Amino acid sequence: AWRILEHFSTFVNEGLLPNNFPGEGEVPEYNTVDASLWYIEAWRAWLQATNDLAAVEEVLPLLEEIIYAYHDGTRYGIAVDPQDGLLIAGEKGQQLTWMDARVDGREITPRHGKPVEINALWYNALQSVIDFCEQLDHPADEFKSMAEQCRQGFARFIRPDGMGLYDVLDGPHGNDEAIRPNQIFALSLTYTPLHASVMRSVIDVCRDKLLTPYGLRSLSPDDERYVGRYEGGVAQRDGSYHQGPVWGWLLGHYALAEYRVTGDAQGAQDRLAGMEAHLFEAGLGSISEIFDGDTPHAPRGAPSQAWSVACTLEAWWKLERAKIQ
Repeated sequence: AWRILEHFSTFVNEGLLPNNFPGEGEVPEYNTVDASLWYIEAWRAWLQATNDLAAVEEVLPLLEEIIYAYHDGTRYGIAVDPQDGLLIAGEKGQQLTWMDARVDGREITPRHGKPVEINALWYNALQSVIDFCEQLDHPADEFKSMAEQCRQGFARFIRPDGMGLYDVLDGPHGNDEAIRPNQIFALSLTYTPLHASVMRSVIDVCRDKLLTPYGLRSLSPDDERYVGRYEGGVAQRDGSYHQGPVWGWLLGHYALAEYRVTGDAQGAQDRLAGMEAHLFEAGLGSISEIFDGDTPHAPRGAPSQAWSVACTLEAWWKLERAKIQ
């Protein structure tokens, strides 16, 4: 794991990690806003698992470089809004979040503005770097100021109707009220900017509108853009990719978020039970990329998807440990 993290560090450019890694002679593409923030989360998990402060001390200058690049501004319009401390991301023609499908050059889910999961990751990254600094007796006041401003600004995501969080703030058409699963990361990550009552509303809306035995739908069935079956030609499938299909990697995040709210580790772990039978349905011993949003939630896409497997295993082990603590 350390070798992987170390190798990734060589690709950081202007605070960004590539969206994909190049083959020989190819140029990396950096059109992603979340990769560097997940990279910091990976170092947090590494330190928790190994207590290897020496490795963290070696990489800390690079992690601080990432924070400053995001805060001050880097490519693709990525920067912190000084008014509310939230990350802005996106420019015309570039999709920077994981919902990045395009059809004939048309962005299906552009999400330009302040996406909710990106700002949850930003807050988590800031708090992680603060923890690194404090354990290493490095100054952290500047990062604490950024984190506090982000925490206060994150309250803008809270919907006044009690339906969880906005998906994107300050987009081209204002705040996006689409009910999508991206809000779950404000609860599933180690550090959350939310208080208990809001966390409960997020769980409620995700459970009622998005939860299936295999993951979370990418869009509520109540939305007129919802597509319940992932089928048809390439253009039709790409057009529906994040407009209803269930994503397996999100089930683990939902389970962790539910545990945070309920404190019931066994109940949260039981949310993962649907994956057991699925291990014998598509890619044997593995978990599919996506499933139909409509019942019976047929598996679709890649039959063996790394992040579906990884996020399910991570949640299972975290909840297993929580049961014995």
